[in-house]
Amino acid sequence: MQKKTFRSAIFKKKAALEAVREIETINEIAQKYAVHPIQVRQWKKELLDNAEMAFEKGKNNNNNYEAKEAKLHEQIGSLSVEFEFTLI
Repeated sequence: MQKKTFRSAIFKKKAALEAVREIETINEIAQKYAVHPIQVRQWKKELLDNAEMAFEKGKNNNNNYEAKEAKLHEQIGSLSVEFEFTLI
């Protein structure tokens, strides 16, 4: 069984962008990057499906992260209190 190869996001982006440009066939791109053609198709699909996120305002994304962070801090606080209570 082959060892799973990690591909960086930059590597995937390059292959997906070439696939979107359609200058070369998927098979040629796959051969060039030494990956399976299905993998190139998946990266291309993912790039096209998530392209609109690049043009969304960053403020919405930051609010989501801030809300998640606040919720996690609240959880940490309650767990700390619970832990200290169990030590008593």
